[in-house]
Amino acid sequence: MTAFLFGILSSLAASVIALTLGLLRGSRPLWWLVTVCSWCTGTGLRRVYRHQSFAEQDIARDLSRARWIKVLAGRGNVLTREVFSPLWSGASSVDSIQVLLPAPHPQGDSWLDQRSNDLHRFDPGYSPELLRDQVRANIDYLTHATRTRSNFELHEFNLPNICRVIATDQVAYLTFYSSSTHGRNSPCMYVRAPGILYSIALQQFDLAWTNSSPTLPAS
Repeated sequence: MTAFLFGILSSLAASVIALTLGLLRGSRPLWWLVTVCSWCTGTGLRRVYRHQSFAEQDIARDLSRARWIKVLAGRGNVLTREVFSPLWSGASSVDSIQVLLPAPHPQGDSWLDQRSNDLHRFDPGYSPELLRDQVRANIDYLTHATRTRSNFELHEFNLPNICRVIATDQVAYLTFYSSSTHGRNSPCMYVRAPGILYSIALQQFDLAWTNSSPTLPAS
């Protein structure tokens, strides 16, 4: 049932991406038109970045203005980069930070291993163990970087690894992963609250959070 709900949400968002990417093919995307259509339809969509990595400067800006932050990631590399460093250093303060990463420990039919198989098809260097090691490294980083912060929660999930969500009380950045490219090369939607897509982003996070468990402290 959980996987079915993930599929419905991802299909809806993917349809919106497909419609909007037409604007990206031009040299000067008409983002004012996207905003007008968003206002008329209630989607909340304001921009689509051609690649997820192109959004990092704007993500850093929105994180600095946030009251709370929720992150659902398929690997978590962005959490160790400059865009999030003010949160871990204490230079920026928020009421709460919740982070979800895939469970890196083998658990039978692991969704993380399925994602590894997808990556291996176009990037032969990837194996289930390599992806698990990368997730473990990011969990270790966060565990040490936030050990003195009482407003931080880190959970692990074992659900379809299909998207990345970075959400605040005002905006969300929503990326749906493709089976034929790395997440960093997938288009990323920038949506504002209130709106249908903002609600989808929070639903994705809340669904995974409900089916997650706290990460054990590093030994």
